[in-house]
Formats: sequence, structure tokens, C-alpha cells
Amino acid sequence: MPPFAFLCVSVPLWLKVFRMSDFGKVAVLFGGTSAEREVSLNSGSRVLAALLRQGVNAHPFDPAEIPLDALRVFDRAFIALHGRHGEDGTIQGVLELMGIPYTGSGVMASALGMDKWRTKLLWQAAGLRVPEYALLTATSDFAEVEEALGLPLFVKPACEGSSIGITKVKRRGDLAAAYAAAARYDPLVIAERGILGGEYTVGIVGQGDEMQALPIIKIEPTTEFYDYEAKYNRDDTRYLCPCALPEARELHIRAQALEAFRVLGGRGWGRVDFLMDEAGEAYFLEVNTSPGMTDHSLVPMAARVAGIDYDALVLKVLGLATLG
Repeated sequence: MPPFAFLCVSVPLWLKVFRMSDFGKVAVLFGGTSAEREVSLNSGSRVLAALLRQGVNAHPFDPAEIPLDALRVFDRAFIALHGRHGEDGTIQGVLELMGIPYTGSGVMASALGMDKWRTKLLWQAAGLRVPEYALLTATSDFAEVEEALGLPLFVKPACEGSSIGITKVKRRGDLAAAYAAAARYDPLVIAERGILGGEYTVGIVGQGDEMQALPIIKIEPTTEFYDYEAKYNRDDTRYLCPCALPEARELHIRAQALEAFRVLGGRGWGRVDFLMDEAGEAYFLEVNTSPGMTDHSLVPMAARVAGIDYDALVLKVLGLATLG
């Protein structure tokens, strides 16, 4: 049985027939004001095109250019915003107040998922393994942190996405500069032990008992790590799906990823990233509650391996839009 066989028995979840009139007038929210604006513009334009191809009455909506009050004429919203104000609970709160069903997680889960530190705290409380880490401030003893976590380590702003502001620290004495680079994006900065056995991701789609994990993707960048360039601008990053993990191991990790998503209150769709050490232990890294939908994005890749094309994925996600 292939590693993703258990998804195949749930085909009816994906074959649900939607009448385009069921959706009403749909706003595709993309662009915004975050550091991930360009990625969001790419994601949203592709989502919009997929909906229009299928006859959905969909319209572009950039919160950076259109007053939010103009959303009141829409019946449903597809959130393709990334980063601050788009996947941190802000726009979700606006849509809740307006009574407009929207895709993805609700206010609380979106806010938690954007915050890497608080995500780690909840996962640790739930018994999920995370990389050892330390919170940094301008007055931290950087040499002590380097000694405690070892090298290499990764420094990142707690509330940014797309690897923005992340530095891989390989030499002693470089942590202070890495902290300063991350602090430009967020005052809350994390230093994280390097886990070097491989980077993986698990796409998730569905609600409640029908929530399912897609096949795991192993990510092999040619750069130092899976940074912004490797994610969006390079064509030499390798994506392995199936990921070559033993079947039982993959199924176990996918179940853990579902738990990690549920612990935060996630719904609709998302992505859970994890690292593997040299001994084969998985360390959960972060969650993305508004995944990318570009031609380099991971959830569409995994969905395609599971037999779900891009247009079908977009329609399914829209069909899961809800409130509360």
C-alpha cells in the first residue's frame, strides 16, 4: 500500500459537487501590506483564475487598496493573504464581525499559528517534540545562547512567514547580528537549535472528523536552508513526494501533524512543517494557516500527488469556508 493510500478511501470528501451558485459573490483577498505582499499577489491571482475558470462569481480584493467596508457586498471570502493582518487573526476578525464566511482557520488559531513561540508552547504542552530554542532580546548573553544551543542554529522573527528575517548562524559571535536582522521584523525573536536531518511538510485539508493529512513532502534546497529565494524564486529546489519515509513512519507523522494542527484549533486547510534529525526523530517547527498557492507552493504539490488538481483544491477550500 503506498504511503498516502488512506487518503484514497476518502475520495467522496473531494468529489462533493458544488453548485457555483452556492458560493454567491466571492472576494479573493490578496495583496495586503505585509512583508509577504508579493507572494500573496501571486497566490491570490492564481486562486482567482482557478475560481473564474470554474464559473464562480469571484472578484479580486486587495485590503491595501480597497476599504474593508466594501467587503459587505460579498457572500464568502477566500483568504490568500500571507503574513501580518492576513493570517494572524486580523482579517479573520473583520470577516467574523461582518458575518462573511471565510476560508481557513478562525481568529484564535490564526493568531496562534502566526506566533512561532506560542505555537511551540502549546505543542510542548501537548507532548509534541519541538527543536530546543531560546527567546532573544537586545540584552541576551549571545555567547551563552550559542553555547547552550550549539551551532548551527537558526534565528527568526516569531511572527513572520516565508522565511523572512531568518539567519542561519554557523560561527560563534554571529548571533548578535542575526538577532538584529530578525528584530527588524518583530520584537519577539527566537534562536532555535539546528536540526539537520531533513526538512518536511504536511498539507492538511478538511473540517472536524474529515480533516486529513496529505502526503508528506521532503524539501531539498540547494541553498543553506529553505529560504525565501529557495521557496519562490529558484527552480533547483527539489520536492520529494512520496518522501521516501517508511510507510508506517509516514502515517505516524501525518497523524502527529493532524494533532499539531488541531491543538492550535486549526480548520479548513493549512500546513505543518517539521524537521528530522539524523536519528529519524521528527521535530515540529511551525504551522501555516494560510498556505501559499503559487506555482512553487507545497499544499498544491501534495494535493496533486493525492489525485487532487489545483482547481479542485481551490474549490474544496472555498467550500469549507465558515464562521466561528
